[in-house]
Amino acid sequence: MTWYLIRRAGQSIAVLIGVMILTFLLLHLEPGSVARSVLGLKATPARVAIFDSLYGLNKPLYQQFDIYIKQIFQGNLGVSYQLQQPVSSLIAQRLPRDAILLGLSTLLALVIGVPTGIYQAARHNRLADDLLAGTWFTLYSAPDFMEALLLIALLCVQFHVFPPAFPGSVNSVGGLFADWPALVLPVTVLSVNSVAGFSQYVRSTALQTLAEDYIRVVRAKGLPERLVLTRHVLRNSLLPVITILGLSLPDIVAGAVIAESVFNFPGMGLLFWQSALAHDFPVMLGGTLVIGAATVLGNLAADVAYGVLDPRIRYAGA
Repeated sequence: MTWYLIRRAGQSIAVLIGVMILTFLLLHLEPGSVARSVLGLKATPARVAIFDSLYGLNKPLYQQFDIYIKQIFQGNLGVSYQLQQPVSSLIAQRLPRDAILLGLSTLLALVIGVPTGIYQAARHNRLADDLLAGTWFTLYSAPDFMEALLLIALLCVQFHVFPPAFPGSVNSVGGLFADWPALVLPVTVLSVNSVAGFSQYVRSTALQTLAEDYIRVVRAKGLPERLVLTRHVLRNSLLPVITILGLSLPDIVAGAVIAESVFNFPGMGLLFWQSALAHDFPVMLGGTLVIGAATVLGNLAADVAYGVLDPRIRYAGA
């Protein structure tokens, strides 16, 4: 296990370096002038030259990357072109809000997806199993923005149950819960796709568990079906969920960018979206680095937890 952790840590560092290089190149190779995007199309050549000189955009690409790497090792993610604030402070303000949003959506997905998967496995090849599978896969296939707009049209415009967007005055985590009705729709949109994945993986594992010999033994002893499902099937079916939690983090974060943009949620997703429209490279690079680090750490934690919780698994050095 120790050698496995060292190897996985090395792979994680390599992935982060690759993310940094690829993101830096893609952002700086996109067409258009950053200075004119920030200053406006009517900016004079003198102002554009001053802007490029101030932020080092007039230097060769390799020199810009060298400066960027040095700043990262110094804990400096740069300054936002648009907001004129340190990127680290912008991210620090919004990360707790994203933690609340992603945490609530993931928790809701687990609460719905895991029991649904067990229920489908217990009714394998029946009408209820087919209906649930079809429903979740239909919702999983629908784009996040379409689901968000449909919920707004139905629950906000038609029935006036929830507000369609967050108020612009939310500046703290406490403010999110003060306006808790505005949290319902973004949490719902983010949890829909995760529910489909969790339920189907749990269903598949539960079907394998139900075919095991020890399940036949406990049933032969007269154990009620409810206890068979909760004590034996459910416990063994939760192991794949650990891996799926780590692997689904990028999809949840990507969905958060769309959901936060639609519902005006004051988190990293909305900040990233606005920065992309404004060619605000420091914010985009800093956000990508933080999201990449969180994704790598999530996958690493899932692998370690899977090995710890399942004694049958032994990681080899090969």
